[in-house]
Amino acid sequence: MPWYRPTRVLHATSGSEFGWRSGSGKWPNHYVDSLPPMVNIGPGSPVGVEFGYGLKFPSKYQKALYICDWTFGTMYAIHTESRMSTYTASREEFLSRTPLPLTDVAAGPDGALYFSVGGRGTQSELFRVTYNGKDATSPAEIRDTAQAGARSRRRVLESAHAGIGTNGLQASLDTNNFLSGVREDIRSGDRFLKSASRNAFYHSALFAELMKPGVLRNADLSQSTTDEVLGIVVALSKSPVNQLAESKALSESDLTILNQDLKAACIRSLGQLQFGSLTHDQKLGYLRALSLVFLRLGAPDDTTYRQFVDRLDGEFPSNDDDLNRELCQMLVYLKSPTVIEKTVMLLEAPSKPTVTEDMKDLLARNRGYAGAILESMEKAPDQQQIWYAFCLRNLKDGWTMDQRRTYFAWFERAHTWAGGASFHGFLRNIDKECFENASEKERLLIEASGARKPYTLPEVPKPAGPGKEWTIEEVRALATDGLKGRDFENGQKMFAATRCIICHRFGGDGGATGPDLTQLAGRFNLNDLTEAIMVPSKVISDQYKASTVVTADGKVTSGRILSESDEIIAILTSPEDPTKITEIQKSDIEEIQPSTVSIMPADLLKPLNQDEVLDLLAYLLSRGDAGNAMFRK
Repeated sequence: MPWYRPTRVLHATSGSEFGWRSGSGKWPNHYVDSLPPMVNIGPGSPVGVEFGYGLKFPSKYQKALYICDWTFGTMYAIHTESRMSTYTASREEFLSRTPLPLTDVAAGPDGALYFSVGGRGTQSELFRVTYNGKDATSPAEIRDTAQAGARSRRRVLESAHAGIGTNGLQASLDTNNFLSGVREDIRSGDRFLKSASRNAFYHSALFAELMKPGVLRNADLSQSTTDEVLGIVVALSKSPVNQLAESKALSESDLTILNQDLKAACIRSLGQLQFGSLTHDQKLGYLRALSLVFLRLGAPDDTTYRQFVDRLDGEFPSNDDDLNRELCQMLVYLKSPTVIEKTVMLLEAPSKPTVTEDMKDLLARNRGYAGAILESMEKAPDQQQIWYAFCLRNLKDGWTMDQRRTYFAWFERAHTWAGGASFHGFLRNIDKECFENASEKERLLIEASGARKPYTLPEVPKPAGPGKEWTIEEVRALATDGLKGRDFENGQKMFAATRCIICHRFGGDGGATGPDLTQLAGRFNLNDLTEAIMVPSKVISDQYKASTVVTADGKVTSGRILSESDEIIAILTSPEDPTKITEIQKSDIEEIQPSTVSIMPADLLKPLNQDEVLDLLAYLLSRGDAGNAMFRK
């Protein structure tokens, strides 16, 4: 802007360091139990903040809030405007330069604005900003009197949030006074008033009256408006019941009854609302309220599952992205029988890159920090599809193989997009979690189909040895008193050296042709484990039993039958290679003979010495916990 004149008045060398929060715990702006921002200023590293009170600037800039961004060398003037019980805002780029690593800002007693720069080994400087235009700079009226009544009401409610009144004593929010005001708060459509009312509710006499076993059992909200019902359900579901129970010395049985009554009242109240007839914002509020009930008060029973699946299934997908995100998440939780098919179809649709505000001029001020952002703008991801994939990862049952193939194939497209430094790692985590939630047979078929690359074994280490022809009696005798002071890392190494890792997962790593062994300690004692390793053919699970298939032309195929349809059977012919699957037409089969020999070899311990055998057994029995007592020296 042309009217300010910055003058450098001081400089020095600085070695200051400024930090930032990594990751994000943000909620969507539409969550009814959250509050929206005044204004979104985009990416950056926030540092100094100052109001313009006392500046010899035009009135608008005396009232502004000045905020500094270190990363992109930009200071914004935030102009606020009263709105109901709070404020909304707009941003204006006040000053910038490349480079200009802003660190702090202050309104000086001389009416000038001062700001400093520096940090990360750069030279520090102090600047002075003055006004040289023609507009009046006389002191402005700072106090905003518009909608002061609503703000006053909010402050009264907020004063009760800690249970302390203005006189320093316990705030008194009696039931009648609280109820008479809270209905108006809800009807106002003011989210800040609603939020203040909900938090004040927990410190009111009404809360104490309701939070008694049996009181809520027959609560009737049928005469309440939709917004009132949603507000009440959100408030009840987030009630600090445990703290109340502790302060009132409620018994365990009374606390259980209270939670049951709370949950029943919330479910009953939401059940009286017709989802299809709600407004867009009410639908979002309904889904958030229902989520809070399940998150805070416990999972639904079968009847409740069906009730809400029947109500919500036909609403998905809608024409609104926000609504689809909430519906997809809820229907996955409710195990809807149609949500996989519908969501996979949305993943198959052409991608719609999420449009980011054009910030190229801003980002050009710091190419080093802006690189990832610029790349993500040029190869923008479809954030909606990423959300669908994220939700579906939790569903274990109900998939067809075609749906599995489509889902995992989607990740190839997603990896062509760009995001932050951790973007591709997050995609891999989603892929991995969904894969691990599939059954073992499904994992094999997914990898065999080429939809997902099979587990690639790193170079197998070699045991130190020397080995010997171990007997089961020798191993059991050694292990009786020998599973103390063991070496976790060596046990992990032996799990790979014996090639167990090729077929079995343990602690999230390994192949998928055999069962996951991470939790075997919950099923096997030492005798069971040594027998399973050294005499694998003694007990063969039907799930992993091998078969020999003879066709009419005399061809013989041996392996584990993975799947069977009316026309075809699929056989895994190599336990060490999940891609080696042979499909045979049933009409060609002359005979199927079950094998009496396990596909797992019997001499796995042969190459190991005594310590290696004991370290492996301890590792298998530890459930992957390096802190297990067996490894204490």
